[in-house]
Amino acid sequence: MDQKIWLSSPHMGENEFNFVKEAFDTNWIAPLGPNVDGFENDLATYLGQGTHVAALSSGTAALHLALILLGIQAGDEVLCQSMTFSASANPIAYQGATPIFVDSEAQTWNMSPDFLEAAIQDRIRKGTKPKAIIVVHLYGMPADMDRIMAVADKHAIPVVEDAAEALGSMYKGRALGTFGALSILSFNGNKIITTSGGGALVSANEEWIKQARFLATQARDAAPHYQHSHIGYNYRMSNVCAGIGRGQMEVLPLRVQQRRKNFERYKEAFRLLPDVQLQQEPNEDYYSNRWLSAILVNDHNGATVDRETLRLALEKKNIEARPLWKPMHLQPVFAGTPFYGDGTCERLFEKGLCLPSGSNLSEVDLSRVMQALQECLNPGVVA
Repeated sequence: MDQKIWLSSPHMGENEFNFVKEAFDTNWIAPLGPNVDGFENDLATYLGQGTHVAALSSGTAALHLALILLGIQAGDEVLCQSMTFSASANPIAYQGATPIFVDSEAQTWNMSPDFLEAAIQDRIRKGTKPKAIIVVHLYGMPADMDRIMAVADKHAIPVVEDAAEALGSMYKGRALGTFGALSILSFNGNKIITTSGGGALVSANEEWIKQARFLATQARDAAPHYQHSHIGYNYRMSNVCAGIGRGQMEVLPLRVQQRRKNFERYKEAFRLLPDVQLQQEPNEDYYSNRWLSAILVNDHNGATVDRETLRLALEKKNIEARPLWKPMHLQPVFAGTPFYGDGTCERLFEKGLCLPSGSNLSEVDLSRVMQALQECLNPGVVA
């Protein structure tokens, strides 16, 4: 069988090993250290907008701390995009709060500003004003941040920006991860850059980031003995992992370029296929890092291929593809939670498929993927 083609695998540059070796040579094999400080500074410089950064063990940890800093408690309600990975919603439950799920819009596949407004108004009528909004930039595609921030500002509800998939993406020339009161990044092994596992909390509020670092290191008080006045967490990034991150930051612009090139190849391949629709940037205000290239397979007008047929055909060729995120309001763990929408995210899930998108895909890999798509979708059309 041919070698496996992965959806999105880690892609090392040239300098990661040097940063890690320095950690070994200086015996900084622990949480914190010069690589952590350097990685935080690298991220803050890249993002701009006066941001401050806390490097953490995961994006999920970052989102959990964001909700803690916003004072989310048991009984509160938090608005959350329904079409996302479960890590966007789970920290709401960690705090004993209730997620209120909001549908997507067809344009970006991200949170619908219209249904966000409707959800807020209805929750207020029911007697509980939501305490936060979690918006996600799905697969690197920017959400409609102007409209979402306008709704949030109108109701004085802070936004937590889940940019786990969107480092390197921009909205109106501004880096994603800088719009929310707090924002999170992920450096999991499949992300556009990786620290093996890891994440970051981002904010222009330096005091929040200082507090996040304090809470993430077990909330140890300033005392010669171990004393704690707050519940703390073991959420800090290790100096070794941060060394990988420092090397990865050096190649981030190249990784964005490589993934966007993959998307352009798919775009050309599907040009003559009306039953395949790519997740497109709506206009020049949107710039996606193309973390994953995603399509909708429309089984209409007599078409015989649906999303699952295509996924299984690729799997048979040892090519990994994945359905879009199953909406959170359809997940068994969140059964019965409120949802506001018209089913757009459900239709996207039914028809959507993520294609191999790694920055390390070779020309041979891409040719294999294109050939497999051609054989399944429309022989003789896809090149």
